[in-house]
Amino acid sequence: MSIRTVTSRVVYENPWLTLREDRIERGDGSPGLYSVIEKPDFALVIPMDDEGFHLVEQYRYPVRARTWEFPSGAFPAGVTGTPEELAAAELAEETGFTAGRLEWLGRVQVANAMTAEGCHVFLATELSPGEPNREHTEQDMRQKWFSRSDVEGMLRDGVIADGPSLAAYLLLKLHRQ
Repeated sequence: MSIRTVTSRVVYENPWLTLREDRIERGDGSPGLYSVIEKPDFALVIPMDDEGFHLVEQYRYPVRARTWEFPSGAFPAGVTGTPEELAAAELAEETGFTAGRLEWLGRVQVANAMTAEGCHVFLATELSPGEPNREHTEQDMRQKWFSRSDVEGMLRDGVIADGPSLAAYLLLKLHRQ
């Protein structure tokens, strides 16, 4: 089914996202409305070390809870680079690690009913430690190593409920088969 955009207007904008409202016309001529969130793609890194993983935990305001997840993030406004450069930067920023090997596992859509934002997933191995250089908004972040069985238990029990982290772990499992 083809959809034609009739009008498009920005409803809200801040440094992290733009909310757009599109009036559309479907192939059969019926009208419709889409609310679209515009955000840049981000990178998520699975730091694997000694058959376990380094996770980060931080307070996520929208869900009013601290959550465990794999390190991830996007370039600041005005900064550009490749997904691999972004993954390396986020890994260093949030954990202090530098990866001797960074392997792209795939790209997943985050919420394709409302945004085209994608997540580039990388596996980081051969890790060298360093000091994190977290953004001001990440001041409450902490990092901890978990065994593979611990991470899988956290995924099963809903302790790790972050969608991109779940999708990333699935990509890792498929890659390892």
